[in-house]
Amino acid sequence: QVQLVESGGGLVQAGGSLRLSCAASGRSFSSYTMGWFRQAPGKEREFVVAASWSGGTYYADSLKGRFPISRDNAKNTVYLQMNSLTPEDTAVYYCAAGYRARWDLTEYDYWGRGTQVIVSS
Repeated sequence: QVQLVESGGGLVQAGGSLRLSCAASGRSFSSYTMGWFRQAPGKEREFVVAASWSGGTYYADSLKGRFPISRDNAKNTVYLQMNSLTPEDTAVYYCAAGYRARWDLTEYDYWGRGTQVIVSS
């Protein structure tokens, strides 16, 4: 069992940056792919980026380069650095963990409760 808690969301002006954190508790953090997803009002949850257990990274094409991910296995924490934010990035951001997961949300077994990000114009 893995529990995930996101933090770092908030209100930011367009063009600004935020860093989200996801702290994991439980066993075998380093064995999981850790992913970030987001869900805007009225829209489906969508993949943002993931850091695999083996060191690889999967990016949503539309966000590649703007939202780098990093993980600290010693701290059981994964980070999402969000840069050059626009109002279209407004969403609830979720952290997720899954074995051998990539970009499909059905491959993730554990989810955090999410953290709200609001980007003002």
